[in-house]
Amino acid sequence: MSETPAGVEVRPYDPADAEAFWELKRGFELGLGEGTGGDDKLSKYEAKLTDDYRTRYLSWVERCSTDDPGCVVVAEATADDGTSDLVGYAFALPEGMTFIWDAAVLNEIYLAPEYRGSGVADDLMQAVLDHARSQDLPLDRIVLDVDEANDRAQAFYDRYGFDHWGELVARDL
Repeated sequence: MSETPAGVEVRPYDPADAEAFWELKRGFELGLGEGTGGDDKLSKYEAKLTDDYRTRYLSWVERCSTDDPGCVVVAEATADDGTSDLVGYAFALPEGMTFIWDAAVLNEIYLAPEYRGSGVADDLMQAVLDHARSQDLPLDRIVLDVDEANDRAQAFYDRYGFDHWGELVARDL
C-alpha cells in the first residue's frame, strides 16, 4: 500500500461537493462501461447519465450522507496555489440499508486515473472499512459487486482480503 501524496485529504462528503462529485460519478459509470464490456455496455452506461438521473443520484447521495454521516467520503487534492479538486470517492451504503445484504455494502469506490497507484484509493478504502466497523451490522462483513473483467479492481480488493462469496446474477427487465 502506498503513502498518500501530500495535499490529498479524505473527508466526509459535503453537499457543496455535488458538482465535482457528479463528474467523478460520471467517470465511475463510463469506466464500468468502457473497461469491462463492449460498445453495448458502454452505450448503456452513457445513456443512463441523464440530467434526471444526475438530480436523483445527487439527492440520494445527500440523503445517505445526512442519514449516516461518513458513509460517503471524498478525496480532495489541494494544489500549491490553494485550489482544490475532488479526485475520488467511496460510498458505503448507510447503516439503515445493511439489511439488504446483512452486511456493510461498499456501493462504489472511484479514483481519477491520474491518482491511481498513489495510495489515495487505500485511504478511501480505509475510511469505508472504518465506517463499516462503526455500523450495527447483522453480520460483521462488507460486500461489494465487482465485474469479473475488471482485473485492476479485483487485484485491489484481493489486497484487502475480499473473497468471492456467492455469485451475483442479473437479467434485463
